[in-house]
Amino acid sequence: MRQISDPYVVRAKREGLRSRAAFKLAEIDDRYKILKPGARVVDLGAAPGGWSEIAARRVGASGRIIALDILEIKPISGIDFLQLDFLDPSAPERLAAMLGGAAGGNAQAKADVVLSDMAANATGHRQTDHLRIMALAEVAADFARKVLAPGGSFLCKVLQGGTEAALLAGLKRDFASVKHVKPPASRSDSAELYLLAQGFRG
Repeated sequence: MRQISDPYVVRAKREGLRSRAAFKLAEIDDRYKILKPGARVVDLGAAPGGWSEIAARRVGASGRIIALDILEIKPISGIDFLQLDFLDPSAPERLAAMLGGAAGGNAQAKADVVLSDMAANATGHRQTDHLRIMALAEVAADFARKVLAPGGSFLCKVLQGGTEAALLAGLKRDFASVKHVKPPASRSDSAELYLLAQGFRG
């Protein structure tokens, strides 16, 4: 019933979007302006494609969206999709190759934004779920450092309960600004938060 009556679910259907999660990214971008026309974006944990849809609209035809998920998604115009588990050892290099060059290659091969809405399947045990989602955040952050262009942004899902000090410290070293954000579309009773790092130092 909550899902049926959710205003964001209703709005997503009305606007032809794949999920209510699309509004989380839209609200974050409205405030922090991370998706600029012509930007190259990598979307990790993309299924069912809501974030990729918003990103594609905002970067425009001159931009580039590369999406990855272990689950299949219906094709989205203008988006290159790789169906693969991000924890597969080949995933980072395959994504980097899709950008136009290997990770650590020339500046033209770099991404401007790395998004991660990845989440492990919930076990129902809060501490276990927290550790699992933080592990995904760590590997996403490592990938972002390899492919982001100077000045780039990294946005990833975490859970309330304390972002690991080592992850925060590393991001603060490598980015000009690091903050936790909770967009209005993220349900108030959810432990979900987003970690936003901007101004990659390269």
